[in-house]
Formats: sequence, structure tokens, C-alpha cells
Amino acid sequence: MSDTPSGEPPHPHSAPPAPGWWLASDGRYYPPEQAPWAPPVPSPPGYQPYGVPLAHGTNGLAIASLVLGIIWIYWIGSVLALVFGYVARRQIDASGGRQTGRGMATAGIVLGWIGVAAFVLTVAALFVFGGWDALYEVDSDPVNGVCDGERYWQDPDCV
Repeated sequence: MSDTPSGEPPHPHSAPPAPGWWLASDGRYYPPEQAPWAPPVPSPPGYQPYGVPLAHGTNGLAIASLVLGIIWIYWIGSVLALVFGYVARRQIDASGGRQTGRGMATAGIVLGWIGVAAFVLTVAALFVFGGWDALYEVDSDPVNGVCDGERYWQDPDCV
């Protein structure tokens, strides 16, 4: 298994095969790129060095932003979708490619703005068309048969 015909390692004082080769403790010469003190050899573009896995994963805030943007939850979800979406995009950009989900975060942001716009338009429509007052208007006229709280106490048969 050795390089010499006699089966013994080469003599430590023999010359290295090429400049830069180093003599290891086993008595063999090794190339410079295998030296323990040598810097690691850079990988070609597009290849990952052996033993250094990248942790790919989808950003959780991006998922939450998309879900809240879809559900809305009385428009509070829209505001949370905006907050989570912007934070998720910032985290994804800072991760250096370790996190994914930028598209989901962007979709959550778009849906969040649509929800906020729908809320603003709904409130404006209620003010403009008088619907806001109609929500709190109480009809206590006994002639029309409407039973509100005040009439119920006066007439327990009102159902």
C-alpha cells in the first residue's frame, strides 16, 4: 500500500514530488490543497461544498400573512397581514437565500391592502348613505309591531 517497492514509506528526507507538497506524520507526501492549514478550495459556482447544508425553509410570517390576508377576520386580519408580510419580506431578504416565501408575503400584503381598502369604503358608504344611523335606530312604535327592549318591558306579550 505504499509508494515504494519494498512496502515501506519513503524516507522522510527524500525530496517531495513537487514544490508545495508536505510530509505527513505517516511518512507520505501530500499535495498543498490537502494540508490541514490550507484554506478550503472554493466550490465552483452553483455547487454547495460538502458538509455545509443550507437550511431551506418557508418563512412562517409569510404563511401567516397570506392566511390572514385571505381570511380578513373583521379587517383586523388585513392589518396583521400587512405587518406580517412586510416583516417576512425583510427577514427573507436578510436570510441570504436560506428562507423562501417572498411571493406568499407579497400576496399577503396585497390582500391586506385590499382588506383595508374594503374597510375604508364600507365605513365611508355607511356615513354617506346614512346606514350608520340605521344600525342604531330603534323603532318603539307599538303600531308597527316591532318589539324593542323598551316596549318589551311595557308589554310582556310582545315577542
